[in-house]
Amino acid sequence: MSARLASNPRCTRCNLSRHLCLCDEIPQVQTRTRILLVQHVMEIAKKSNTGRVAALALVNAKRIVHGSPSGTSDLELLTEPGTWLLYPDGPTAPPGTPPPRQLVVLDASWSQARRMTQRLAVLRTLPRLALPPPEPGLLRLREPSHPSGMSTLDAVARAVAALEGADVAEPLVRLAALRVQRIAACGTLS
Repeated sequence: MSARLASNPRCTRCNLSRHLCLCDEIPQVQTRTRILLVQHVMEIAKKSNTGRVAALALVNAKRIVHGSPSGTSDLELLTEPGTWLLYPDGPTAPPGTPPPRQLVVLDASWSQARRMTQRLAVLRTLPRLALPPPEPGLLRLREPSHPSGMSTLDAVARAVAALEGADVAEPLVRLAALRVQRIAACGTLS
């Protein structure tokens, strides 16, 4: 083990360095909509990943891994009736369609998410929930590569607000802001 890893051990639950650990601050948010986080295998070990934190905060959530040999068994969950995909373009639900019972959120970089929608045929058939680009002033650690870009946790909070109201999403919004503030105060994710 390197001296750097030994001096900055990471929390096994939230994946941040122990001095930045958010576990005591993670709320338990109950939603009507089930959130299915499909995490790209390359995101698992990233310190900047927020999908893991979103999954910890949402009582009605499941996180599955895409791209690993053992991660495909849960993909049948994508075909459940009432499933939509959180994505900025593609087929939207017809007017009058009931809200989703399950929302698929891709926890990946933009290029990974684009490839996931190309390789997983079922994703191309799902109605889409598209969020408007984030407002100026959204707290973030880096500039996104896409105009609609934001962290997975921010996207989940905004989707929950759109589907279930701002009051339900508020604990997720606060958690996302706290995470950015804590990391920015230390100047690093490590």
